[in-house]
Amino acid sequence: MPQFLVTIHRPHGYDPHTAENEAMRAGISALNREMIAAGVRVFVGGLKAPGTAKSLRPRADGEVIVSDGLYLDASEHVGGLWVLETATLDEAVAWGRKAALTCRAPVEVRPFH
Repeated sequence: MPQFLVTIHRPHGYDPHTAENEAMRAGISALNREMIAAGVRVFVGGLKAPGTAKSLRPRADGEVIVSDGLYLDASEHVGGLWVLETATLDEAVAWGRKAALTCRAPVEVRPFH
């Protein structure tokens, strides 16, 4: 069965400890239970702040440059993700729609190869 990456996008400076109230956390937990019950959730994880990231860039001479922070300079970052296993992209998008509403954030759904 195809697998899909569902990513939650957050603005820089977003702190889940202060931005997410108890109702939102309860909604996310309920969504996770629903995904488990439906048998579609493979993996789920929230990510720490962008400042904890390390970016690695290979150079032509074979060296790899390691720098602090995100790889891309943008106003948003991936704050968390699910890996889902669904029969179709449309089904994965339906779960992504629920995630967007529950997390109150933009969501991207992308199939794995």
